[in-house]
Amino acid sequence: MPRLTRLAESGFQAPLGTVLPAVTCSVQSTFLTGTMPSGHGIVGNGWYFRDLGEVLLWRQHHALVRGEKVWDAARALAPGYTVANICWWYAMGAPADWTVTPRPIYHADGRKDPDCYTYPPELHDDLTGELGTFPLFSYWGANAGIASSAWICGAARRIMAAHDPDLTLVYVPHLDYDLQRHGPSAPRAATAAAEVDATLGPLLDAAADRGATVVALSEYGITDVSRPVDVNRLLRAEGLLHVYTQAGMEYLDPWTSRAFAVADHQIAHVYVAAADDVPAVAKLCAGLPGVAEVLDRPAQAAHGLDHERSGELVLVAEPDAWFTYYYWLDDAAAPDFARLVEIHRKPGYDPAELFFDPAGPAAARGRATLALLRKKLGMRYTMSVVGLDAGARAVRGSHGRLPADPADAPVLLCSDPAAERAAVGATEVKGLLLELAGLTS
Repeated sequence: MPRLTRLAESGFQAPLGTVLPAVTCSVQSTFLTGTMPSGHGIVGNGWYFRDLGEVLLWRQHHALVRGEKVWDAARALAPGYTVANICWWYAMGAPADWTVTPRPIYHADGRKDPDCYTYPPELHDDLTGELGTFPLFSYWGANAGIASSAWICGAARRIMAAHDPDLTLVYVPHLDYDLQRHGPSAPRAATAAAEVDATLGPLLDAAADRGATVVALSEYGITDVSRPVDVNRLLRAEGLLHVYTQAGMEYLDPWTSRAFAVADHQIAHVYVAAADDVPAVAKLCAGLPGVAEVLDRPAQAAHGLDHERSGELVLVAEPDAWFTYYYWLDDAAAPDFARLVEIHRKPGYDPAELFFDPAGPAAARGRATLALLRKKLGMRYTMSVVGLDAGARAVRGSHGRLPADPADAPVLLCSDPAAERAAVGATEVKGLLLELAGLTS
């Protein structure tokens, strides 16, 4: 990664602390607020919304993030301070001056087309007219790749040139893909690193041309894994997790379940309906191979994760393991969305969506081609390409644990050598950004 290496050499590089869970939404919210998940409330990429009775992942509304954000603090010291948010999470409804975030079009007949949300609204046609439609299917799924990161970097350059924001936040997701597919030790991981470095080059040049200070940072490090762990199947086998059946398909029933897990990479929030059941559920989960820790409320507090949105228990996986959301015991009873790229209907994170079904990749690609043909003809279709257990077994990289080895920790690079420090904590990023802007009280 020569471009990022030169950035570090011209400024400084420091180890970057992360938080538990070390996942996108939680860590980005910590960067922006300077508080732990117990403060800002983003306890994962999703959780069980107790007041709705629904498991929801990848929500987009900024109001979910509690606390003072970096731009709030900046504007208190410098009224008129401007911010552009290009694809950092929980962007919708945030008081940014310019916002871009993925937002598909959900047609009434069930079709889903790629698109993005922007604020102000006229920014949409400006960006898509210059860069083309936001490449949603390159942002996530079996075809996820560099095209989405290139579009995002192009949008950032265009907004910087036209509007010159005081703070420009840019989320570049490319390294999530092949590092989860193949693992960080695989040759393909080095190729992905080179791809994203080359894609960042023009953005770094644009920042340098306008005299901007650059901070490049990651939320987590991805580590090699080989074991999917089925927490919900264990809870179901013990009679704690309940399902209901429609059209021969089983659906998680959170309303009547005594315990169920919301899986999120190497972390799982276990929601236990009755306090009396918590010790027994904790003992049961602790005995499941692949579970390293079971955190009750006091242990969650020690990690800054004790929040009303957290499960009564939080599971941490062994270093080589990660948690599936699977709750059915027979694949014939799996819901139809299990075989789709369907991030909003699955009650947990599913990295198998990054593959064409490993049990039959050629057949999965054929189904995808037929589905695209039906789409072009204006017909309804489903993109049934995701493998179930075969897909889970194919995953080779994950994250979410606190790093056991400093080499697996995230890193921060900064172009300003005057701000150098030996290490930066995740809760210190907000203060660093304010310091770099000359906005410390």
